[in-house]
Amino acid sequence: MSSLYIKNMVCDRCKAAIKGELDKNRIAYDSIELGEVKLKEKLSDKQLFSFEAGVESLGFELIEDKSARLVSQIKKAIIEWVQGKENPKLKFSVYLSELLHKEYTSLSNLFSTVEGTTIERYLIHQKVERAKELLVYDELSLSEIAHKLHYSSLQHLSTQFKKVTGLTPSHFKKIGAAKRVSIDKV
Repeated sequence: MSSLYIKNMVCDRCKAAIKGELDKNRIAYDSIELGEVKLKEKLSDKQLFSFEAGVESLGFELIEDKSARLVSQIKKAIIEWVQGKENPKLKFSVYLSELLHKEYTSLSNLFSTVEGTTIERYLIHQKVERAKELLVYDELSLSEIAHKLHYSSLQHLSTQFKKVTGLTPSHFKKIGAAKRVSIDKV
């Protein structure tokens, strides 16, 4: 079984758009995950060309480089961690190393080289965007949001939130969704 790796595929709507392109091109697949489609069979050049053109018109990009695929897997792991789909009791660096079967230092160096930012900074920005989303929903207290996003304290969340946004979480809550950024734009 082969796979296609797709850049910018970061949410369920992205998965639905990719599913639409797969169906349109009559491509048989086993599963669609964030950043990856597991195919039932190898694609012909014509199918691949047509699918690639379709996904590019939607703002996605096929990833063929091994390093770029690994960076995409790191981003997927970060997004799933922040969204709460993966909630182990491990430190994030240990979780990532175990998930990808690579030393965290090598993952960190690769990510920094390819993305121009650190894994830690990318994780912080994703957590802040998730915090913004949860603040707009107004269903959880700030303490509950801090716990849900693996912060050691409400103060830690507040400090990082203000450093990234220039606003306190409380002030952000008052001004609402106008300051949110789509996770694929982070």
